[in-house]
Amino acid sequence: MTTRFEKLTIPGSQGATLAGRLELPEGEPRAFALFAHCFTCTKDIFAAGRIAEELARHGIAVLRFDFTGLGASEGDFAHTNFTSNVEDLVKASDFLRDNYMAPKILVGHSLGGAAVLAAAHLVPEAAAIATIAAPADPAHVAHLFTDKRAEIETKGEAEVLLVGRPFRIGKQFLDDVANQNSAANLAKLGKALLIFHAPRDQIVGIENAAAIFQAAKHPKSFVSLDDADHLLTRRADAIYVADVLAAWAARYIGETARRRPEPIAPEEGTVVVSERGADPARGISRLAQEILVGNHRLAADEPFEGGGSDLGPNPYDLLLAALGACTSMTLRLYADHKQWPLERITVHLSNQKIHASDCADCETKEGKIDLIEREIEIAGPLDAAQRQRLLEIAEKCPVHRTLHSEIKIVSRLAG
Repeated sequence: MTTRFEKLTIPGSQGATLAGRLELPEGEPRAFALFAHCFTCTKDIFAAGRIAEELARHGIAVLRFDFTGLGASEGDFAHTNFTSNVEDLVKASDFLRDNYMAPKILVGHSLGGAAVLAAAHLVPEAAAIATIAAPADPAHVAHLFTDKRAEIETKGEAEVLLVGRPFRIGKQFLDDVANQNSAANLAKLGKALLIFHAPRDQIVGIENAAAIFQAAKHPKSFVSLDDADHLLTRRADAIYVADVLAAWAARYIGETARRRPEPIAPEEGTVVVSERGADPARGISRLAQEILVGNHRLAADEPFEGGGSDLGPNPYDLLLAALGACTSMTLRLYADHKQWPLERITVHLSNQKIHASDCADCETKEGKIDLIEREIEIAGPLDAAQRQRLLEIAEKCPVHRTLHSEIKIVSRLAG
């Protein structure tokens, strides 16, 4: 299922305009969700973008927005606090209710998770609440600026460095988080709760998930994110959260869970490559490609310095990967056929342009040619003759032979 998005402006709790992004599925949404980002983050943080995109693929529209004073939203961050974040969430919920449909799902990441727990009773239509790496107590964030605590207390505010960026934190912020009653919010939640947390989270410890789970009443569920990091920087972790969340929420939004339609597999022997579509907010460049090979989905891209978004290997890297994989498979089949004690094969490949005149045994004598260097590591108790034979067999790998043979490429326009 493809997705689309709309950029929105939302009235904030302090009179400032909030910048929002609504991720929409093709066709009528099954439900709407509201996503709250982590402390000092923005709506465009990697995890928020990936989760919103995947939920939209499941038919769930997702609104994410920048809290007052952050990202593209107006306002002064120094004058905000946890309570104003909760009020921003309620304002965003009101906006959805007035212009689309009230959110049935609230999702919060890190401190945003604590915020959706606090806001849940103020959004009566919300039936399902999900937290990701959330602290059990909003005051948990105070440890991020412990070294400035005395200055904040005496001067009323101080500049602190968070994730490499300066922010002004006021005493009113510390007082506000200290006065939050998280246990009471959980006790009166009255909605289904799903808790995602990684046991190795170095920012918000797993004990926070345990405290939230113990304080909440059923229905409640916990999903371990194994070795994911706090910000879910790995694409697979963010997609996993979205897939589980969509299936779980289906029970509470009044519809049966729908799986994302799998892409139509191309005919055997055919590879289909198509543009993913540029989306700077999710870090996807205009060069990003999606590759379908049978039932397999791959990615290709260029590195950042080449104008890409580095979501996959570049075309030449894929070419080297094909040669390397073919080499390793060919050697394995040959060694197994000979019953040789070959334990492991590792192939290192590189490609560069060289002047044809520098290649003594090349037919081309002018201009530049491609030089592919292939180094093969062979582990196992093989003698010198066996190793030399395997090197010779590597030259017979089908991809190697294709690259050395005459190739004709016929192109035509579809349709």
